[in-house]
Amino acid sequence: MQTKKIAVTAIVALAIGTWFIFDLGSYLQLDALQQSVGDLRHWYRGNPLLAGLVFFACYVAVTALSLPGAAVMTLAGGALFGFWYALLLVSFASSIGATLAFLVSRLVLRDWVQQRFSRHLRAVNSGFERDGAFYLFSLRLVPIFPFFLINLLMGLLPLRTWTFYWVSQIGMLAGTAVYVNAGTQLGELQSLSGIVSAPLLGSFVLLAVFPFLARWLLAYIQRRRILAPYAKPRNFDNNLIVIGAGSAGLVAALIAATVKAKVTLIERHRMGGDCLNTGCVPSKALIRSARVAQTGRRAQEFGLAPMSVAVDFSSVMQRVQNTIKTIEPHDSVERFTALGVDCVSGDARIVSPWAVEVNGQTLTARNIVIASGARPRVPDIPGLATIDYLTSDSVWELADLPERLLVLGAGPIGCELAQAFAELGSRVTLVTHADRILPREDPEVAALVSAALERRQVKIHQNTEPLRFEDGEGGRRVVVGTFDGEQSISFTHVLLAVGRSANVEGMGLRELGIDLGPSGTIEVDEYLCTAIPTISACGDVAGPYQFTHMASHQAWYAAVNALFGRFRRFKVDYSVVPWATFTDPEVARVGLSEDEARSRQIAVEVTRYDLGGLDRAIADGEASGFIKVLTEPGRDRILGATVVGYHAAELINEFVLAMKHNLGLGKILGTIHIYPTLSEGNKFVAGEWRKARKPEGLLRWVERYHRWSRGR
Repeated sequence: MQTKKIAVTAIVALAIGTWFIFDLGSYLQLDALQQSVGDLRHWYRGNPLLAGLVFFACYVAVTALSLPGAAVMTLAGGALFGFWYALLLVSFASSIGATLAFLVSRLVLRDWVQQRFSRHLRAVNSGFERDGAFYLFSLRLVPIFPFFLINLLMGLLPLRTWTFYWVSQIGMLAGTAVYVNAGTQLGELQSLSGIVSAPLLGSFVLLAVFPFLARWLLAYIQRRRILAPYAKPRNFDNNLIVIGAGSAGLVAALIAATVKAKVTLIERHRMGGDCLNTGCVPSKALIRSARVAQTGRRAQEFGLAPMSVAVDFSSVMQRVQNTIKTIEPHDSVERFTALGVDCVSGDARIVSPWAVEVNGQTLTARNIVIASGARPRVPDIPGLATIDYLTSDSVWELADLPERLLVLGAGPIGCELAQAFAELGSRVTLVTHADRILPREDPEVAALVSAALERRQVKIHQNTEPLRFEDGEGGRRVVVGTFDGEQSISFTHVLLAVGRSANVEGMGLRELGIDLGPSGTIEVDEYLCTAIPTISACGDVAGPYQFTHMASHQAWYAAVNALFGRFRRFKVDYSVVPWATFTDPEVARVGLSEDEARSRQIAVEVTRYDLGGLDRAIADGEASGFIKVLTEPGRDRILGATVVGYHAAELINEFVLAMKHNLGLGKILGTIHIYPTLSEGNKFVAGEWRKARKPEGLLRWVERYHRWSRGR
């Protein structure tokens, strides 16, 4: 490939050099053409086929090399061959030449441009993959955009060659006809600017807008066709109905009420959803109790007498429930009712694009938002159904501490709860089919957390697949398959943490033709709209990120697009998505990991700072972990950051802000950070980036200056 690039570049450079050295462009000036048009016409009459072939070949060469003169050649075609013959020759020659220029640009420049500006081009690439033909057609219709520049730019973007050719062939036809027609009147033409008048330019602009108007019209017709089988109410009870009162549903309903829309929120179980009742809130309360117990065992590290830590598990679980009750009013029916939301308890079933049945009553709305969340996935393993298994939903009902806890799944939930129960006194075994825990993180991250789990006596079985569960006289056990064959693991309790399944059952989605994706979530477009234009979905039920903060983020787009989409719609912004795993050490990440960059062949520079040298971490007895930042080669623009250590989930937010607002490491380095704080680590990693790029040559001269100033 490199040899081909060099060869093509050399040929193009030679051809362009020849063009300018021999001043061939002088033959493609309007004055020169007008003076020689008589001789050319005479030659054409005697050799019509040869003249056409020579003209065609020259036109292809000029356009393929992006040389000036295509406009004059088009005029020449009209003057020599007449309108129809010239239109045929120029139309095909210009499209073929443009395609050759497109291919040269793609071969020589695209890889470098895409790697160098990958972050900036992400949205452009996405748009051209989807609507490239529309954009190209519009550019081709408007002659004010340079012909050669369009060819070269399109070669840098993800547009198929055949699509480029046929769109160019059709899109340039109108402009070509104008120039060819002007060529038939060459004797009266005074300048190239006289070809295109202001009214004609206006007409071209209207033609350019036409594809987008046509697209809007097609979308409107498609929307009408989808909704045609259903009877649309003359009046609506609501502007918006939201199904599900978890993080996504609460935010969507709150936004609607804030902008004075009439909104009904339907929840079949408990307000607050998983996050409040069975997810974030109870798990972090449990983890906090577990951390305090673990810190007590470390008393001697802090100069205290050894402590005997006795865990009262029932009191721990009571604290978990008290924490839920303390936060519960934030998500309560009373609060949201006071804010203007009509809260309804019951099972919702969507019966039409505008109607939802609940408690035997039919409610109507202009738009519906599905925010029904997800539930723990239960794998199909023989014998599991006979075991009274636990999930992240039901583990909070435990009254007694599990003696031997088996955790299936080593993602964030599995690792967090495995460590917490181990710190509270359970003997924990963690089983995963992956080759490491936390498989979405870099191997060095997984290794640190794995070591921390093992220090808590957690037994980790990687590359291990549960085959069957057995419950006999010898107690409960699971038979697993490993590289070395089968083995059995005994346990008293088993906790399933193998992912989550979207809550899509019983809502009438299939009857309406709303599709599910491969992962079982509702398929939505970039505006969070389903196959039914009036129905949107957000949060865990829609994916792709099943985080509480992402559910809230999506809810804004779903609510605003539903309420105001007739005027303007907003695409969901997934450009900067952070998350954290609340183990000890904590793991937090935003953007690319080093593994992802490598697998996607994205060029990055990696800067690392070990938290073992951070003063505050040393003072707190937490001097371990690291901060790792990925930047664009040669620049300080942040592509991703990973923090592993004490309060990593708090430290990551500075990088989230920087990435969101395009602030580089230089800005972080130039910001004052309070001493002594953990956040100084963010400044220090920026300092490491700067030190790796210090101007050694300049510093040597500065050293000589200082030596001279000392008189030596």
